Amino acid sequence: MSDADFTPLRVTYRQATISRDTSRRIRTWAKAKGYAISERGGIAPEIADAFFAAHPEAYEQTESEMVHATARTPGASPEDYRWLREGQLGDIYTVVFVRGLDEHEVLRRLGAADEDIRLIEDGEYSYPEGPEIITVRRVGDWTVAIEDCGWRGAQREALDALSRDGGEAVAVQRHDYAQHLVAYAVDGELVTGINPRFPVDRHGADPDRLNRHLRELGIDPAADDHIDNPIPAALTLAGRITGVMITPEHLRRPILGAAIPGASF
Repeated sequence: MSDADFTPLRVTYRQATISRDTSRRIRTWAKAKGYAISERGGIAPEIADAFFAAHPEAYEQTESEMVHATARTPGASPEDYRWLREGQLGDIYTVVFVRGLDEHEVLRRLGAADEDIRLIEDGEYSYPEGPEIITVRRVGDWTVAIEDCGWRGAQREALDALSRDGGEAVAVQRHDYAQHLVAYAVDGELVTGINPRFPVDRHGADPDRLNRHLRELGIDPAADDHIDNPIPAALTLAGRITGVMITPEHLRRPILGAAIPGASF
């Protein structure tokens, strides 16, 4: 599929623009109407909505255009991740797909000692005062590790270790305040790293290696587009590389994993 074979699915977002002057008007009006509102900070949406309903001439809005990733060819699709609700895996997590290693060896190369490896039960999650939780399971030819509130599997050193000696590793990192990431490594080398929110931002030994998959998701690799569903797109990209799609079944516990002490947040 070439860049000329599709038109990206673009969506427009509109939101109210509240200037400093408008903010002052809203606060003055809200106080006069008996609303509880502070002198600083954000304005509650219901107060802003009431003000604009009473003063439609003051309403201004900005528009932003994004691309919605969607499957353009048969295979894995971002729509397959409708089940993945916001926050279901936490605000920060990493999913790593590894070919060529069993579950125990994946955990070891992610930094787990043998004594850290055990069954992980429901209710065990990574906390600042406790160990970092990673679960693993075999899916076809791949071992899938889900790292709770962590990002070690997306680090260059870990990807090198997980993919060396002829293996492959694909990491999808979601982060609530840092950059999301899709990283693909082969035989100890980072081939392609992609920011799934801005896919034009790519790096690695072969930054364009995954461009075919991006096009299959309606993403123009050469365009400076903002993707509005980056995590479903990232997981789908990993699925197209590996043939593995994460399902709710993969989150079930108890399951083999590791509780690695000394986690840092």
